[in-house]
Amino acid sequence: MPLSASDRRVRRRSELVTFFILAFGIWPILAVAAVGGFGFMVWMYQIIVGPPGPPA
Repeated sequence: MPLSASDRRVRRRSELVTFFILAFGIWPILAVAAVGGFGFMVWMYQIIVGPPGPPA
């Protein structure tokens, strides 16, 4: 069953809103969280094991 013109407009608008929420909301937050989480893991590892470099 083909969609009517108004149904297509509503669906297109819904898809655009979803895209913008993902592209400019959720993914940047997840990217910052991933990089921050990795940096925190490296920091904790260096607190436990010590900084990189030749042995003292």
